[in-house]
Amino acid sequence: MSRRRSARLFEEAKQVIPGGVNSPVRAFRSVGGEPLFFASGDGAWLTDVDGNQFIDYVGAWGPLILGHRHPAVIEALQRQLEKGLGYGASTAAEVRLAEEVCRLVPSIERLRLVTSGTEATMSAIRLARGFTGRDVVVKFEGCYHGHVDGLLVKAGSGALTLGAPDSSGVPEGYSGLTHVLPYNDIAALDEYFAVNGENTACVIIEPVAGNMNCVPAQARILSQIRSLCDEHGSLLIFDEVMTGFRVALGGAQSIYGIRPDLTTLGKVIGGGLPVGAFGGRRDIMSHIAPEGSVYQAGTLAGNPLAVAAGLATLKVIATTGFHDSLQQRAENMLAELRGLAAAASVPFTTSQSGAMFGLFFSEEKTIHAFEQVMACDIEHFRAFFHGMLDNGVYLAPSAFEAGFISSAHGEREIELTLAAAEKAFAGIGA
Repeated sequence: MSRRRSARLFEEAKQVIPGGVNSPVRAFRSVGGEPLFFASGDGAWLTDVDGNQFIDYVGAWGPLILGHRHPAVIEALQRQLEKGLGYGASTAAEVRLAEEVCRLVPSIERLRLVTSGTEATMSAIRLARGFTGRDVVVKFEGCYHGHVDGLLVKAGSGALTLGAPDSSGVPEGYSGLTHVLPYNDIAALDEYFAVNGENTACVIIEPVAGNMNCVPAQARILSQIRSLCDEHGSLLIFDEVMTGFRVALGGAQSIYGIRPDLTTLGKVIGGGLPVGAFGGRRDIMSHIAPEGSVYQAGTLAGNPLAVAAGLATLKVIATTGFHDSLQQRAENMLAELRGLAAAASVPFTTSQSGAMFGLFFSEEKTIHAFEQVMACDIEHFRAFFHGMLDNGVYLAPSAFEAGFISSAHGEREIELTLAAAEKAFAGIGA
């Protein structure tokens, strides 16, 4: 397939955009080759500027749980477009979205809308520090919480893709207030809190890590974090920017039965448009300005278009059986992929939480830790990625990103995906 127009656009982009991309992981650095430039999306499909079509398992990095251009979302956006793009003031729809989120996620009693997941985590941490009067934050290896200065320490996502889980430009004093623990390691967690618990403002974790590929937390460690936070007066923050409404209607916290103090959201609640939110216990949220002394503001917060798309998306996915159907579809596809890999004698395993999945080229049966992710065969992933791309399947261009299935992925799309995978695995195993 020709990719000449994408290649030409990439050369043009490099003259005016650093690296030619507006987000590092798009650059194809870890898989080799040049990034594609897309022109349109419809259902489960993407079309690039050269006219090539691909089955999309990136889904704009998670929010497109209904696929591209879902009629309900398009209709909601068209209605809002007739009324205006934004007002810099409050709207009734903001109230409706906040009410719906609070209804679906019981731990969220009050909610503040922002414009990105990074802004949500940044604001939630500031709030936790303001509420507790403490400075130290605990995060976990491989968890990415946006490009917040104090959290770009052993981060996942694009930082791992570029081979540097830290960032220059971050003052040492910022990162010095962040303590990093191994993901899914109870002993390290207990040891840390025994010494530092009284100084810790909060613990932030992705309950299903989606930025070192898809690695679900073990239930016992989430339960222990909850207990230790209660014991030491620290707040527990679930970063559900990726998992919120994606892995289950009530988010990952509804699967694990853990009630965090604060939750950060994004992606699905904007239906594909830029959005974020943070919320939680009423007494904690009362510390946010204008009620309290923790300042947070945003000109475009609660943008009417993003709110309209989010409300339309939540209405569709709240229907009975929606998430169960997606989960089963993903389970079936992953089982077939494992079988194809085995037939080609390629070491390979998968992970899953709802409609979110991970692909690992590893001899390990289960991936649950950062070091296991880093030990996976990256060369095999590169070969697989390009094999899939050449056969019309678009995966995230990084071995450290989760994949997503949408309600638009039907039997035909799954069959074509498996046919492409059979060829891709055969190329590795040859």
